[in-house]
Amino acid sequence: MESPRSSLLQFLLLVLATCAIVEIALAGDPDILTDFIVPSNLTSGSGNTTIDGNFFTFTGFRVLVGGQVPPTFKVFKAGMLEFPALNGQSVSYAALQFPPGTTNPPHTHPRASELIFVLDGTLEVGFIDTTNKLYTQTLQTGDLFVFPKGLVHFQFNADAKKPVLAISAFGSCNAGTVSIPSTVFATGIDDNILALSFKTDVATIQKIKAGLVPKP
Repeated sequence: MESPRSSLLQFLLLVLATCAIVEIALAGDPDILTDFIVPSNLTSGSGNTTIDGNFFTFTGFRVLVGGQVPPTFKVFKAGMLEFPALNGQSVSYAALQFPPGTTNPPHTHPRASELIFVLDGTLEVGFIDTTNKLYTQTLQTGDLFVFPKGLVHFQFNADAKKPVLAISAFGSCNAGTVSIPSTVFATGIDDNILALSFKTDVATIQKIKAGLVPKP
């Protein structure tokens, strides 16, 4: 016969396991209890909304149609901040323009996986899993590639002449982006700490930091 203490311990373990499962289930954008979320500035005092079809329309990608290729890598975002109607919908987009020879440096999206679609050109992509294994691929026009949630990944246009246009879809209205170079070298971490971490000297760290400073 089990003791009261043993039964209590089993009950507590069951509660903890249940809480862990709930946390995993909630590890994405939270579900909403309405069809969509209306910003407070578009709601009248009586609770009536002043929105129409324009609220659900995003026109920020029109500049891509017939536009010029930028001199450097450029991202056009359609997330919750740029497109408020996405709030609560667990989706967002980004348009990526890669001039010849440019890269989207190693980065992560802590709140979403990413599905990239190459609209035009050829794009080198890759990600690193938690065992430090590198997965790479050369994507052709029309190809899709998935970057698992939270893993470090990159994209690179290796073509010296042809630009690349790609569209990325995210499983969150606010996927977040953590750029590895900027996060490590441009956020004020002490030079000595970085030198020790990368097994180099302070002068090298300072040279890397100087290279990340935007040119006027």
